[in-house]
Amino acid sequence: MGAQSSQMTGSTTSNTPQCACGLPITWRIGSWVLQFIAAAILAQTLFFKFSGAEEPKFIFSTLGVEPWGRWAAGVSELIAVILLLTPRTVVLGAGLAIAVMIGAIGAHLGPLGISVKNDGGLLFGLAVAVLVSATGVLVIRREKVLKIIRNPLSVLSND
Repeated sequence: MGAQSSQMTGSTTSNTPQCACGLPITWRIGSWVLQFIAAAILAQTLFFKFSGAEEPKFIFSTLGVEPWGRWAAGVSELIAVILLLTPRTVVLGAGLAIAVMIGAIGAHLGPLGISVKNDGGLLFGLAVAVLVSATGVLVIRREKVLKIIRNPLSVLSND
């Protein structure tokens, strides 16, 4: 009965190693892999946005928001990278990355098109990869998300 009731309540009685945040080690590693994927993709585009490279200028001109839209997107993505790589703020970074990528994907499905300047859909694919990675982070860390929803100041706690 004890094993059956623990399955029904969702608690674990196994000897699975857990980290201080309460996640099993494998889930925490998975979260960090997804965090790194999202942060790496976001970070590698920052140089192009802030340097005024041709492709971002074309994208944001097409959307009618050049240059301030390019700068705002760059700053938002930089903040998301920092938050994703800071243990206390991982879920905030994932949420911000999701919000920015929903906008990027919407732009690709609208006026930009999937392929921008014959990139074969690379930028669209990267946006989808960030969206999926960041969503995975929030799913893995859903307890922290719920805790923040209940008490926004809990984002400052270490778990």
